[in-house]
Amino acid sequence: MTEKELLEKGYRKYVGTKVDVYFNKDICQHSGICVKGLSEVFDLNRKPWIIPDNATEEALINLIDSCPSGALQYIVKNEN
Repeated sequence: MTEKELLEKGYRKYVGTKVDVYFNKDICQHSGICVKGLSEVFDLNRKPWIIPDNATEEALINLIDSCPSGALQYIVKNEN
């Protein structure tokens, strides 16, 4: 999905250096995989609650790929 499509579907963008993370609260099933798996990135007691650069690109992508609802998405930035 493109950034435009994600934003049109209600996702909110959290900017990282290498990866931007997108979250849609309306489809989140609150499984807790994000906060339990990468608490340094996903912290409900902090604003912004998602800081993509607080984990490696690989760890972040692996966690987002395991989100059961699809509420988390990502776009890897070009390194050109």
